[in-house]
Amino acid sequence: MIGVRGDGLAESTTIMTKPGLGTPSRPLRVAVIGSGPSGFYAVEALFKVGDLVVRCDVFDRLPTPYGLVRGGVAPDHQKIKSVTRIYDKIAAHPGFRFLGNVKLGRDLQVEDLAAHYDQIVYAVGNESARELGIPGEDLEGVCSATEFVFWYNGHPDYRECEFDLSRTRRVAVVGNGNVAMDVCRVLIQDPERLAETDIADHALDVLRNSAVREVVLLGRRGPAQAAFSPKEIKEVAELEGVDLEIDPESVELDDVTKAWLAGGAAPKSAEKNLAFLAEVAVRGPGSNERKVHSRFLVSPVELVGEGGRLTRVRLQRNEIFAARDGTPRPRGLDDTFDEEVQMLFTAIGYRGIPIPGVPFDAEWGLIPNDEGRVLTARGGSIVPGQYVVGWAKRGPSGLIGTNSPDSKATVEKMVEDLRGQTADPLPEDEAERILTLLRGRGVDVVSFADWQRLDAFEQERGKALGRVRQKLVEIDAMLGAIRG
Repeated sequence: MIGVRGDGLAESTTIMTKPGLGTPSRPLRVAVIGSGPSGFYAVEALFKVGDLVVRCDVFDRLPTPYGLVRGGVAPDHQKIKSVTRIYDKIAAHPGFRFLGNVKLGRDLQVEDLAAHYDQIVYAVGNESARELGIPGEDLEGVCSATEFVFWYNGHPDYRECEFDLSRTRRVAVVGNGNVAMDVCRVLIQDPERLAETDIADHALDVLRNSAVREVVLLGRRGPAQAAFSPKEIKEVAELEGVDLEIDPESVELDDVTKAWLAGGAAPKSAEKNLAFLAEVAVRGPGSNERKVHSRFLVSPVELVGEGGRLTRVRLQRNEIFAARDGTPRPRGLDDTFDEEVQMLFTAIGYRGIPIPGVPFDAEWGLIPNDEGRVLTARGGSIVPGQYVVGWAKRGPSGLIGTNSPDSKATVEKMVEDLRGQTADPLPEDEAERILTLLRGRGVDVVSFADWQRLDAFEQERGKALGRVRQKLVEIDAMLGAIRG
């Protein structure tokens, strides 16, 4: 800029401007809380924004990354777990850093993140189970599928859960989604089929002593509205030594469902499921000792026990009616019956857990948001610089791959909010400051290279036993293997 001095002579002055945020002179700093699929897909989407220079620090409260891919995908679904190869490629980007064994609300506060990062992304998922809310839910033998899944997958928080299957011959699973199918398969199949997988040792021991011979699947909606995928129900039917039993009358369609299917509003999976279920129904009960009974249009209304232990579940029959938009919905009839069971697993969905300093909608179990931008409350104002992806954003729906477009959509909002923003240059030691803070608080931070050492250690242990891997299920043991 050219100015004029008091004596009339021209002089040159320079006005210092702040660099644009997300440029080579001032990279965008993003903290991602949670290292499951939605977190990794958010990082990938950020790295793919053409002219954006970004550094992403991905935090996880466990020393291990991958979220539900490690802790939720069933051990007999190793092909699905191979999606971690994609995440490993993302982690190899020079702008990526993993900080494991760091818990938000304990080791770090939201205020700490705001002081060190330009944007925060919550990819924390849904870690608790929805309840039935009916009498008898506190009986011994009533369990959540969430706990069971984390337990057999070796999640450190659930390693000490107890599931007494040695006195259990008949089990009910409430729900018709893929989690219910996973629980069903793990319970009913020959445990030796799981012996080569990465199932937790404690779970394999319990399953080897299991007396379970029958699983009853309970769905409140009809077969056309079942939430399981065609692949998942086929896997149950194809288990060696197991019969899938379906009452032929239960796959006969009502007029509401027929209209729904004819109108094209039903998902593509509905027709495939119906065709397969009808095919199974005509096979009859089969001759195997191990059986899976699939019941549709039933809802638990009471859990009954003796001596404090579950003995049967009281079910109400449902019918399908058309909602205002024509969507088939179930409603109860004045007709109940009992199923004798010694254990029951609820697989009716996940919900989020509140995190200190992070807005939370207790009714929906989600972080309130508007297209991924965090809100102070449902319908409230936007919290600047804070975003959410995955189940914590939309609820527990979809498959692993569903998180990719979901995360991309949030990242689009993050990039929109950067337009025209500038920031002070980063100090030379900026990358180390968060580590210095955590170490000063006594946190043993696990890097991605540390995780790779643990990964190799678990695989080597498993290889010696003819297994995919042998998981460590205690955090201290994980840290010991890393540091040792």
